[in-house]
Amino acid sequence: MNDPIVTDPDLYRVLWENERVRVLEYRDTPGEATHLHSHPDSVMITLSAFRRVIAAAGREVSVDLEAGQVRWLDAQHHRGRNVGSTPTHSLFIELKEPRPGAGHTDAALGPSTA
Repeated sequence: MNDPIVTDPDLYRVLWENERVRVLEYRDTPGEATHLHSHPDSVMITLSAFRRVIAAAGREVSVDLEAGQVRWLDAQHHRGRNVGSTPTHSLFIELKEPRPGAGHTDAALGPSTA
C-alpha cells in the first residue's frame, strides 16, 4: 500500500488513529496533485466544495462535490488533481479491516453515491 501520509505528507495528516480506524485530513489548493497512493475502504466527508480529477489504471474520473457531503469509498489506488478554483478540505475515515474477499481495486474510482 502506498500510504498517502508517506506519498503526500504536505497534503495529508493523521488526526486520530487506533487499531481499527484512521482519520486523515486532506487539504490542497487549485492545481495541486497527489502522487499514486492507496486508501482502504473509507468514508469521505467533504468540508469544502471542490472539483478534482481522480486517475488510476489509465482512466480519469471527474469529481465535483459540495461541502458537507458524506461518501463511501471502496478501497482503491489512485492519484488526484485539484482542477477547480477552490481549495479542497476533506476528512477520510479509513477502515483497517477490509471486507472479506475484498482488495484494492481501480474499478470504482472516486466517491460512491451509495
